[in-house]
Amino acid sequence: MSRSTLTDTLSSPMRIILFANGELPYPDHARALIRPEDVILCADGGARHAMDLGLTPDRVVGDLDSLDSTDLLHLSRDGADLDSYPQDKDDTDLELALRAARELAPEEVILLGALGGRLDQTLANIFLLAHPDYADLRVILVNGPERAWVVRDELVVRGRPGDILSVIPLTPDVTGLTYHHGLRWTLTDAILPFGSSRGVSNELVAEEARLSLKTGVILVIHRTSR
Repeated sequence: MSRSTLTDTLSSPMRIILFANGELPYPDHARALIRPEDVILCADGGARHAMDLGLTPDRVVGDLDSLDSTDLLHLSRDGADLDSYPQDKDDTDLELALRAARELAPEEVILLGALGGRLDQTLANIFLLAHPDYADLRVILVNGPERAWVVRDELVVRGRPGDILSVIPLTPDVTGLTYHHGLRWTLTDAILPFGSSRGVSNELVAEEARLSLKTGVILVIHRTSR
């Protein structure tokens, strides 16, 4: 499927499932998330995760060095758009895939397989989501029972009492951080400096929690207790 065909035949709003080339330790969780109408986008070797789940990627983006000739043959035969880049490049395969996702103007991107393996790539994947270029993308990083969002203004998290919620600053100073309701430990108009662990391991006391901030960028991680 060509890039233009993919763009023209899928009307927005749409949802993209983006497979990165990290680890996918909870395949059943991942499978349960996917809907028939989702666009399947893969960053290089993330295509293997999709194929292992019985999915045919709509597009595979990257230098394709993590896929062998058999993988590439199967992908081509099944109609995947192989968007190949040189191995000597300035951007990671995931960043190239995020750019491809942004072109499609999706309502939401579910990012799978972004963690595990090499520590440098795991950290780069997390910080990549905080890049200003992707501020207009609603990305949810999913790793089994954990979901994570990069937040610049406010967020409502739905879960169950006992779920763990952590807030990690991604910029030098986060200001005006307020936990409005639904969390065991509260904050009001707080400052959270980069490197602070103050926001780690809070706990939901209701089925919904709301938080907001005035300046900065935070990573919010929700781990279900189920």
